[in-house]
Amino acid sequence: MTIRVLVVDDQALVRRGFAMVLDHQPDMDVVAEAGDGLEAIEATREQRPDVVLMDIRMPGMDGLTATAAVLEEADWPLKVIILTTFDPDEYVYRALQAGASGFVLKDLPPEALAPAVRTVFEGGALLDPAITRRLIGRFARTLAVDSALGRRLGTLTERERDVLTELARGAANTEIAETLYIGTATVKTHVSAIFTKLGLRDRAQAVVFAYESGLVTPGSNDIGY
Repeated sequence: MTIRVLVVDDQALVRRGFAMVLDHQPDMDVVAEAGDGLEAIEATREQRPDVVLMDIRMPGMDGLTATAAVLEEADWPLKVIILTTFDPDEYVYRALQAGASGFVLKDLPPEALAPAVRTVFEGGALLDPAITRRLIGRFARTLAVDSALGRRLGTLTERERDVLTELARGAANTEIAETLYIGTATVKTHVSAIFTKLGLRDRAQAVVFAYESGLVTPGSNDIGY
């Protein structure tokens, strides 16, 4: 299957560079490029891509607003990857809240871009542990615990809460299995149940939920270690 990709960035050289890297992949097709949020929304409507690479800071409509808009409109399993600079900022956190499946640094090695797109297309999430740790540490402290999310958290079993806590650390299924002394297949079952009960799209939203519901607090987990 060919993965249809839309690349959104206000810097033409950056945008073209990402597009060229992906167009060289046998299983990928860059169906359109866009220079701002409004163009991204229009291109998404017209081309119905599988994955959108979305720059966060653009003139006019920024990537945060565009991310929320395209995901709300999409009636197909659209995925959004946020493109960001080295230092994560609040906009990236808000994009994860809006449903983005993760983020990649603009200076990542070219050979790492296609695997990132494939990961998200296949249902995974891109949450670099080191970046996630800084991101959560900077901004989660400023967010009040949402009581409604807390009530939704109450629908989980004790074991599902344990798995969600490990997800918030950025742990992979194999790592969760080792930590909780359960099989990888069992972890997958718990993760699926968590997504279904909480109405979550993927691991990126699970991390946000874990913090905003109060299950995990900044400093309580050594994310990335």
